[in-house]
Amino acid sequence: MYLVIGGSASGKSAYAEDLTCSLAEQKGLTEPLRKYYVATMESFGEEGAARVKKHRSMRRGKGFITIEQPRNVGELARQKRLQGSVVLVECMSNLVANEMFASENPLPPEQILECICSDIRSLTEITEHLIVVTNDVFGDGYVYDESTMKYVTLLGQLNRLLTEMAREVVEVVYSIPCVIKRGKNKCQ
Repeated sequence: MYLVIGGSASGKSAYAEDLTCSLAEQKGLTEPLRKYYVATMESFGEEGAARVKKHRSMRRGKGFITIEQPRNVGELARQKRLQGSVVLVECMSNLVANEMFASENPLPPEQILECICSDIRSLTEITEHLIVVTNDVFGDGYVYDESTMKYVTLLGQLNRLLTEMAREVVEVVYSIPCVIKRGKNKCQ
């Protein structure tokens, strides 16, 4: 698993897409591996629609098969449709928000954290390569309302656990990839 982290508009999506394409075209393969893009964003309003349109245009011509999965990404592993492929999941900040705020009776944060980690482990087990994109939302120094702070805390905990699980962690800063971790993952 590869974890790609960065702030808003940092270039993390472009980096993750390029990494996905590179991993799908590995040397020695007679044909490239299938590439899936698992989109977790639920589009609300004009701004959301514009972001979805931008990301779709970035992927155009790269051969991605897009799957809209705003919650429960582990369901894709249970369906086995991604077996042996290269999968890009974008992004954890949307997934966490969807799990926390999409229903009137969300699971407690600890259960959401465990469910998402379990889902990512399941995807790691069936894919050839898994690339996970997440946001760094922690450096702005703002004090938010209680529900937003719960979200920020949960995303921070998730990012920490995903970092432990990942073989490689790259932070993208102003479109420059900075390798934070390279080597064995802790949770195999």
